[in-house]
Amino acid sequence: MLFSYNWLQLYFKKKLPNPQKLAELLTMHSFEVEEVKKSGKDWIFNIDVLPNRAHDCLSYIGMVREIAAILRKKLNINYDSIDRKKLLPEKGNLNSINLKIQCPQLVSRYSAVVIEGVKVGSSPNWLKKYLKSQGIKLINNIVDLTNYIMFAIGQPLHAFDYNKVLEQKMILRQSKKGEKIITLDGIEHKLDNGMLVIEDKKRLIDLVGIMGGKLSEIDSKTKNIILQAGNFDQRTIYSTSKKLAFSTDASNIYIQGIDPNLTTIALESAYLLFKKLSKGKIVQKIDIYPKEVLAKKIKLDLNYLKKVLGIEISKKEVINILKKLEFQIVEVQPQSLVVKIPTFRLDILIQEDLIEEVGRIYGYDKIKPIFPVAALIPPKRNQEIFWLDIIKDILKEAGFSEVYNYSFISNKDKEIFNFSNELIDLENPISLLFQYLRPSLISNLLKNVKKNSKEFDLIKVFEIGKIFKKSSKLKSQNSKLEEKRMLSGLIYKKEPKTEVFYELKGVIDLMLEKLGISNVWYDQYKPTPEDSRISLWNPEKSAEIKINHTEIGFLGEISFEILEKLGLGKIVAFDIDFEKLIKYVSEEHEYQPISRFPAAIRDLAVLVPGDVKVVDILNKVNEVGGPLVRDIDLFDMYQGPSIPEGKKNLAFHIIYQSEKKTLKSEEVDKIHQKIIKNLEKDPEWEVRR
Repeated sequence: MLFSYNWLQLYFKKKLPNPQKLAELLTMHSFEVEEVKKSGKDWIFNIDVLPNRAHDCLSYIGMVREIAAILRKKLNINYDSIDRKKLLPEKGNLNSINLKIQCPQLVSRYSAVVIEGVKVGSSPNWLKKYLKSQGIKLINNIVDLTNYIMFAIGQPLHAFDYNKVLEQKMILRQSKKGEKIITLDGIEHKLDNGMLVIEDKKRLIDLVGIMGGKLSEIDSKTKNIILQAGNFDQRTIYSTSKKLAFSTDASNIYIQGIDPNLTTIALESAYLLFKKLSKGKIVQKIDIYPKEVLAKKIKLDLNYLKKVLGIEISKKEVINILKKLEFQIVEVQPQSLVVKIPTFRLDILIQEDLIEEVGRIYGYDKIKPIFPVAALIPPKRNQEIFWLDIIKDILKEAGFSEVYNYSFISNKDKEIFNFSNELIDLENPISLLFQYLRPSLISNLLKNVKKNSKEFDLIKVFEIGKIFKKSSKLKSQNSKLEEKRMLSGLIYKKEPKTEVFYELKGVIDLMLEKLGISNVWYDQYKPTPEDSRISLWNPEKSAEIKINHTEIGFLGEISFEILEKLGLGKIVAFDIDFEKLIKYVSEEHEYQPISRFPAAIRDLAVLVPGDVKVVDILNKVNEVGGPLVRDIDLFDMYQGPSIPEGKKNLAFHIIYQSEKKTLKSEEVDKIHQKIIKNLEKDPEWEVRR
């Protein structure tokens, strides 16, 4: 807003500091002075009043009130000096205005006066000079006075030509979609539902809070006027301004919110000027104020003030500061004050707000900085976040990229992934793409692959996030929500040259090993009709991940049916219950020195019945090999053509190494043969040579 230095000076008995010094003071008190420029014998301040003070400082009265408090100066403002007896309605020749408000919830207060016998003409020089300093176009003495009052007091006014209001009916209501109004600037606006308007008998004559209508404008023939000062819902004015891409000085003030008690003060001040500049008398007053806004009281604890500001300010000084801000002290106690807040200070709600005002006016520069005294206690480590970060690092080092997906899926996703009735639907989805909470991370990861497979031949991604299902224990419609954090990832290769299943298994083994988890094994997946996972995975190439005898997750190829729907090739994924996983993690690692002696590797393929577990074979190998078998790694599992029905072929790397000497080839072969004999003791097991 633009402020004239000379006009600000009129409100003070003593001279103000020079313009540059005044600009510095205002800047120290959170006002952004964007420019100070000389204009003839005057100086113009361009001050950006921040939203927290816009309700009372977007006016000359508000700004001089603030400057007076900062400088501890007296003001020449006294609203009580107005002789309100002279403002009472007189007998006239006009019919009364019939006003109806159809949306009282959006109108805090509506005040107006009908003035008979006005004389429209040119404004006096002082008024022209003032409005030019604000960059306002000059119209006539009536309209110019309403603009003057708006900038001076902070209450927008609007004048209607009384004789142009059909049958003197005024209905303040919300607009209907498609209605139109031509505003004073000659522009036609097509309205939406819910905008505030005033209608006479059959026409819209005011776009409330923004600009009046062309149909009721003041012109040279105007003899009688209706002068309006209202207090309207700021959200509605803001919404209307945005939808119409149309703002004015009045709408900018309304949007910030203003004191409803300003309406009558503005009308009284305006009328006193009208009598001097355009004659006329009040013949009707309207003041609809359903819920009066009263000054609130706040108790200020002086000990708390000292604690917050870190400095002791005398009670007398605190009282003087508050009075300078036009706060009223209604009760003084030894260690507290009861302060009455004027209604124009909408920002003062709690005692901390009062303390901020005291500190600001006292001067933050007077408060010496003191180092705080406090015990620095390191926070207790959040185990879940700690291990979550470690897991992320492990997977990133293995070449995976982390993704973040929405926690929702669509009805189309439900059909593609064959999700069951465990889905939880949203009451008010923001989009058709977000109809349900996700029951699995895998579905959105597969959609990530589909989107990126055209650009990349290799995709390795993972996600850690929550999934949501109806509790499996409660099958009724009132089922409770089951929510848990999962760790899921996948590998996609457009043209795989190696078995991706075992590549991903190696990544999981690496992760579990680095997490300090032992006794990990993979059990063949045997789906049951009730298992909700059966539709997602390929049962012939899937395994349960177990620690001891507890299943913590799943590893396998995605169902061919789902991949076909998505138009993708083979994808291998894992799905691990994060909450179960971190129960087994450990930071303790057993130190084992690296052997100084070389290792020897032999491969072994065993044909076994389909129900034989990998761990059974490992046990038989270790039973004979003992400490010389350093490690065993399953690198292939095959069922299909060339393999007898009901059987599977398992292939292992066996690493032989001694801690005491270099093993000769003959020694390794001898141990290897013993292992083969031990495996073939079972007549249904065959070591393939």
